[in-house]
Amino acid sequence: MKHLGKHLILELWGCDSRALDDQEGIERMLVDAVKACGATLICVKTHKFSPQGVTGVAVLAESHISIHTWPELGYAAMDVFTCGEHVNPEDAIPTIKSFLKPTNFEVIDIKRGNIVD
Repeated sequence: MKHLGKHLILELWGCDSRALDDQEGIERMLVDAVKACGATLICVKTHKFSPQGVTGVAVLAESHISIHTWPELGYAAMDVFTCGEHVNPEDAIPTIKSFLKPTNFEVIDIKRGNIVD
């Protein structure tokens, strides 16, 4: 069965709390993750919460990569959603893990827009 897109849900626990609260670092991580998976970056938007936490999205021609962080819990929720045969969302994972340094990492892999031949 073919599909239009691949949506990875990332559950990251035990992350570096400083990285989870680093708005500029998260922006760089998103850009690097886009490059790593071969996607086309349209723009990156992040927001720093008070007293802590960051949310962000990299808008892609092929969809998006998003993050929301809870530094006080060492947790980040991420989506890596791409379409197109030239993009491999799994290739973004090493960049994400390198920056956030999770001790526990889970990937939920969802095929979007399944097409029956």
